[in-house]
Amino acid sequence: MPPKKKTHEVTLALEAGNAAMVDLGKMLGPTGANMRAVKLEYDEATSKQRGEIIPVVVSVYEDRSHSLIYKTPPTSFLIRKALGIPSGAANPATQTVGTLSADQIKEIAERKLPDLNANDVDAAIKVVAGTARSMGVKVAQ
Repeated sequence: MPPKKKTHEVTLALEAGNAAMVDLGKMLGPTGANMRAVKLEYDEATSKQRGEIIPVVVSVYEDRSHSLIYKTPPTSFLIRKALGIPSGAANPATQTVGTLSADQIKEIAERKLPDLNANDVDAAIKVVAGTARSMGVKVAQ
């Protein structure tokens, strides 16, 4: 049997364990994928991470079947969660909304490493620190 031909690929950032059908409908409606099947599969796979945002890449094939590839939560989400803040600074150049310790940065970098364009934890730490600074978060050395 020849491999299936991929017709669509959509990346979604959804709430873990409770994907909103509205969000799925907006993005997957035009692809012809079975949204209910995608929702059930996503919710089941991410139910242990409730409260987090887990991005997923949905590949839809010509026979309307699908496959899901799960990613790690966005770096900004992990930083906000570590600091317990609702959002970053409105003006990061002049405002500071918190300070991340070196241990917190390393923990976030280790979790994000599979999805970052970095070869080791040290490079991932630099990426996470840069994201934190762009959010108005001080980075402890």
